[in-house]
Amino acid sequence: MIEGLLRELAPQVLGVLVRRYEQFDACEDAVQEALLDAAVQWPEQGVPDNPRAWLITVASRRVIDHFRSESARRRREESAAVAVPADEFVEPAPGEERTPSGDDTLTLLFLCCHPSLSEPSQLALTLRAVGGLTTAQIAAAFLVPEATMAQRISRAKQRIRSTGVPFGPPPEPERAERLRVVLHVLYLIFNEGYTATSGPDLQRPELTGEAIRLARLVHRLLPGDGEVAGLLALMLLTEARRAARTGPGGSLVPLAEQDRSSWDRRLIEEGVELVSKALATSALGPYQLQAAIAAVHDEAPTAAETDWPQILALYGVLAGLEDNPVVRLNQAVAAAMVHGPRAGLDLLDGLAADDRLAGHHRLAAVRAHLLEMEGDAEGAALAFREAARRTLSLPEQRYLEGKAARLA
Repeated sequence: MIEGLLRELAPQVLGVLVRRYEQFDACEDAVQEALLDAAVQWPEQGVPDNPRAWLITVASRRVIDHFRSESARRRREESAAVAVPADEFVEPAPGEERTPSGDDTLTLLFLCCHPSLSEPSQLALTLRAVGGLTTAQIAAAFLVPEATMAQRISRAKQRIRSTGVPFGPPPEPERAERLRVVLHVLYLIFNEGYTATSGPDLQRPELTGEAIRLARLVHRLLPGDGEVAGLLALMLLTEARRAARTGPGGSLVPLAEQDRSSWDRRLIEEGVELVSKALATSALGPYQLQAAIAAVHDEAPTAAETDWPQILALYGVLAGLEDNPVVRLNQAVAAAMVHGPRAGLDLLDGLAADDRLAGHHRLAAVRAHLLEMEGDAEGAALAFREAARRTLSLPEQRYLEGKAARLA
């Protein structure tokens, strides 16, 4: 209970501090220290009447201590005191709790996903500053040493400081593009959790859970944005199948072979409602289309009853919106299911020359699947082996090698 509360409050508190003191790195460090204090003290002493104000008070003291240590106490402390309302550091009376600023949290997301940062830095900083995960937790999720992740986060904070990025919402002309980057970062976090790119486990539920939590947060702040709703719907509709994706020992179970009775119907219903409303009320976008495709899969009682013509049509619209080789790869599968494997294989031939997909194990895996559908067992076995060599995920590797062995 306390851990969940701290993770919810972390971005709110950090947003307040960065807005007041305008030094992201010092404020982020101070918030982390305050969260640690709370994790130790609250279980013994009880949660304060206003936990957010408690964290702001403790973290603010840490920031001021930092300023003093840099021999700039008078100038910085005075300027900060002018900016901070007099009651900001005072615990309000019961029933008078101030409403957290959603704008601060959204602005913090924009800051963590700033275009000046590399994609790995955006991911790490978002999970740390907005997600409230520790450096050790983030490092474990991405299978890198804690020291490496600490350096990555430190460099990201230094980059924000050196570029002088102000803490505030992006200018209106940049807002749509900056929001697109935020959604892309959350999408990447979810995908890494749902199908880990490397390591012994197929899935990392801590990442999918965090991505969904943050997507819910953004949807709460921007309820009228169709793409925000589409991304959240896509996550929910995909997450609904998670329990059925692995068999004994963590082995991979493909979609067509999953036990659909173990799918989470509650998440499916929520996702379908979200995407249906977004499609009816908002301009069409890629996340809405992907969610619509996921909904068609989730609503099919069996794999054989999947409406593949509808899925193929949706992929056609999606491919027209964005030039994405992964979309066209999935479009090839849908074409094979509607028009036969040769139609899908013909589409794959055009993808082989795309540098963004060349050498990726999924291209070889889809080719193997379509060759198997066509009856070319030998060619399929060779392609499955090639895909197994290219993936860094051990569950995927075992699945692909098993397919090759059965066809040999």
